[in-house]
Amino acid sequence: MDVIIQWTYITPKKQEIVLTSDVLPAEKALLLAEDFEKTGRVKELTFIDRRNTIWTKKELVKLLQEIESEPHDIIAYFDGGFDNETLEAGVGAAIYYQQNHQPYRLRVNRRLGQLKSNNEAEYAAFWFAVQMLEELGVHHLPVVFRGDSHVVLNQLSGAWPCFEKEYNAWLDRIEAKLKELGIQPIYEPISRKQNKEADQLARQALEGKIIASTIELAKKGIDRDE
Repeated sequence: MDVIIQWTYITPKKQEIVLTSDVLPAEKALLLAEDFEKTGRVKELTFIDRRNTIWTKKELVKLLQEIESEPHDIIAYFDGGFDNETLEAGVGAAIYYQQNHQPYRLRVNRRLGQLKSNNEAEYAAFWFAVQMLEELGVHHLPVVFRGDSHVVLNQLSGAWPCFEKEYNAWLDRIEAKLKELGIQPIYEPISRKQNKEADQLARQALEGKIIASTIELAKKGIDRDE
């Protein structure tokens, strides 16, 4: 969870100045806030998250304690593939998250029918990743979505328009589910090379190799770049 610190500082001449920080991880923001308070010149101090919700220090500490046992600090990679001969698609998602002070990785894929193109498979892959987040119990938290389908991500962010009716149906479905779960999406288009894990999962699904595994990365010594 990322926040901005906003505090009212009292100068030696008793003037009030409102200051704001850059976007920071909530844990780091709390540590900085404690340093500010040690000056004895803080009149008011609040935290603002990506949804512009305002939190007091006490409220933010309580929130972090509550979400610690739930999946958080989530990055979801997605990719879709399409076989023009069988008219079937493969979708894959690799989801990294923290829970109870430990990092985890979920790798899962699925083979789908009734799709018409590789482009549609990319929308289906994003939808699949959102479904997996729902199964994990993710709600009311920011989630970073990464994929090499710049079209899907830029359309979801509103940067690019979508004129195809069937693709708009996917976008509407995805946006409705994100709103229902209270997920605050952060869209980060990446290269195909950077998305090789989700790409492999999608390819394996097309080959009939279905995967659903969760591992604790701290025990396996695996990080997101491997």
